[in-house]
Amino acid sequence: MANLSPMMKQYFDIKKQYPDTILFFRLGDFYEMFYDDAKLASRELDLTLTGRDCGQEERAPMCGVPFHSYETYLAKLVAKGYKVAICEQMEDPALAKGLVKRDIIRVVTPGTVLESSMLDESRNNYICSVYVRGNTAGVCFADISTGELYATVLTAELAEQLKNELSRYSPSEILVNSAVLDFTQLPDFIRNRLSASLELLEDGEYEQQKTTEEVQKQFGGKTLEDLELADKPELTAALGALFSYLHRTQRTGIERIASVQLYSGAQYMKLDLSARRNLELIETMRSKEKRGSLLWVLDKTHTPMGKRLIRTWMEQPLLSPAAISRRLNAVEELTGDAVLRDEIAEELSGIHDLERVMSRVVYGSANGRELRSLESTARRLPPLRSAIKGVQSQLLCSILENIDPLSDIADLVDRAIVEEPPFSLREGGIIRSGFSEELDLLKGDMSSGRGILADIEAKERERTGIPKLKVGYNRVFGYYIEVSNAYKEQVPPEYIRKQTLTNCERFITPELKDLEGRILGAHDKSVQLEHSLFEQVRKEIAGQMERVQHTAVAIAQLDVLLSFAQVSVDNQYTRPIVDMSGKLELRESRHPVVEALLNAPFVPNDVTLDKDENRVAIITGPNMAGKSTYMRQVALITIMAQIGCFVPAASARVGIADAIFTRVGASDDLAAGQSTFMVEMAEVADILKNATSNSLVILDEIGRGTSTYDGMSIARAVVEFVANKRTLGAKTLFATHYHELTVLEDLLDGVKNYNIACKKHGDDITFLRRIVRGGADESYGIEVAKLAGVPNKVVKRAKQILAELTSAAPAVPQSRKLAKQEEAVPLQMTLTPPGEAEALERLRQIDVNTLTPIECMNELFELAKMVKGGS
Repeated sequence: MANLSPMMKQYFDIKKQYPDTILFFRLGDFYEMFYDDAKLASRELDLTLTGRDCGQEERAPMCGVPFHSYETYLAKLVAKGYKVAICEQMEDPALAKGLVKRDIIRVVTPGTVLESSMLDESRNNYICSVYVRGNTAGVCFADISTGELYATVLTAELAEQLKNELSRYSPSEILVNSAVLDFTQLPDFIRNRLSASLELLEDGEYEQQKTTEEVQKQFGGKTLEDLELADKPELTAALGALFSYLHRTQRTGIERIASVQLYSGAQYMKLDLSARRNLELIETMRSKEKRGSLLWVLDKTHTPMGKRLIRTWMEQPLLSPAAISRRLNAVEELTGDAVLRDEIAEELSGIHDLERVMSRVVYGSANGRELRSLESTARRLPPLRSAIKGVQSQLLCSILENIDPLSDIADLVDRAIVEEPPFSLREGGIIRSGFSEELDLLKGDMSSGRGILADIEAKERERTGIPKLKVGYNRVFGYYIEVSNAYKEQVPPEYIRKQTLTNCERFITPELKDLEGRILGAHDKSVQLEHSLFEQVRKEIAGQMERVQHTAVAIAQLDVLLSFAQVSVDNQYTRPIVDMSGKLELRESRHPVVEALLNAPFVPNDVTLDKDENRVAIITGPNMAGKSTYMRQVALITIMAQIGCFVPAASARVGIADAIFTRVGASDDLAAGQSTFMVEMAEVADILKNATSNSLVILDEIGRGTSTYDGMSIARAVVEFVANKRTLGAKTLFATHYHELTVLEDLLDGVKNYNIACKKHGDDITFLRRIVRGGADESYGIEVAKLAGVPNKVVKRAKQILAELTSAAPAVPQSRKLAKQEEAVPLQMTLTPPGEAEALERLRQIDVNTLTPIECMNELFELAKMVKGGS
């Protein structure tokens, strides 16, 4: 190491400070990596590994990436969980005296990405900090690219609560203390399910005085009481450790996070990981794509801020009818004014990502083009304000008040920055003429110098008689006079030969040398001055961070409300009544996603659930008939109502649900050693432990994966538990193939039977998609198997086996309760003919909407026969 070159000594001194990173070491136009970093990067980035003499016998392994396109390579490394330290040249190498000064400007980790090319504009990129002590956890989520910071305290059932919160925000990087690792399954969950980077911080990072000082420093010296953190030591520790980590990795710009938003479970509907996945709120279960999700239907936003906010709203449905009503009032006002919607949409379409551009301004990484995008966005704010000036709803009025025109920022950028600024500051040409008198003088020298060069060229051609003589420039020799070999005999004696080429020779003159010093000196000074002026402009704009942030938030809210309104108009949605009644009454409701995907009309259905007579709906019917679709649409409509959107129904009353729990579909978790049945039972257990009487519970085919009698027993016990007000009493949709459970309607209060209507024609079956009262008469499993393409030979044999099993099975009364009542009630005379009573009961069971005209005629004929006594 003693024989290392000065540059390599500098490299190792810097590397020693950041041993757990890949060091991007700036050398000229490249970021170079050496030794182990080079070997790792060459493998991960598929780069050629070369070597460099560094003063030792062995050449140092080396590879590099171009400075102008480093983000592509950086993105690949960060996506794989690596940290990258950016070591920049802190001075112009051409002006440096000796070794160029270099230093780390930031460390890029998965949760601290700022580069727009590496971020998805439609979603936040959170870094999370978790501190656990005893039965309490402080958790916070920060997006340094937007300045958002959310924090909460969790108590009891920490393992599950942490999973749910982490799933809600999907952070890309998570900082934890050692106690978090006591939840043995959590690290695997973080790495495998969230694909997040996990960083274990030293216990010293959570020392009380240190974390308190970090929090107060971040928020301008405010006390913990001012920040409502005095009684939240675990949360203070999580926040303090986060800020300490960000100061180490980012160096500058952390002031972008100017406030913390505290939240609790009492504000938002509880949606655990299973519910979000099963209901496909943000992405589909199979393909993980947006198309086919509820977000795909509702997201018609125009701005990046709106795209991020609509995702947040969907994952955090509100529990306050008043707050929901504020959103619904705004949506209603927008749905009623097509001209207003069009005007708002037109102005929003030209708005750039204010939040992330502002973050790069504060961090000092925004370039001229991004400042110009800020200016063009600000120009749209006055007409946007004019468009919504006459609004009446409280939320839209608040949005109008919070949209700052930012005219001063737009004017500053317009005066300072050229309309088409270069990407890099290194070449100059970014500051507009007239902004700086000193810069204009330097550029005048450069322009006049170029004019003088043209004059010299013309004068020398005439003086020497060499028609093709030209004045040129390169970075090695500076300015020169070039003469082709055909005319070299005519070169004047005062020309000084500088370079001989194959076809020509190059010369200099004292006059040309003096001019070179003047022009190049003016150029270097102008580039330095432009860089300084640009930084001044950027710093001045950074000082307006709070105004820009308030405006960005208001625009995002307006964008989401407009999206809700436009979707509601396009899809004929209805404003729901949202209250604390506990009732869920939907008339002609539809599945928002399925109807958007279908090319045919969607068959609507009614829903009646409450906390009294209609607590549990047992839904029977064949597979593929639409039970799961029906149950999911009820859950999705509830969520849509509680995020403040209109819903797909003719009318809707939605009593606030504090949580939605789902047990839908089958899946193994082999990595955790759990079978399909074990996963199902674990999810059922979680639901029964955490649901309340105000929750909405969706249970699909409970009891599969074990013997028929075991499964049926479990399913019945679950129904009894959720139906009983003393144990749970939650609104529940329970789909099952166990027809034996339909007897529970007569045995348990609050249980009602429903089935999916279908028609059987010989061996064929037609699904009518209509939910009707009563239990299904059979499962139609064999018919569905035939529809799925099972060979006819297997289908026929299945029918034979079914007949044998059915004939051997003991007869079971449909209702033991009814059977006992029939035994107890003696026969008595009635004046009503028996045929009329039978006809009346049959009439109650008929759903006219599901009958074809010929079937209606047949039913009418049968009813007439009953009334006439079969004659």
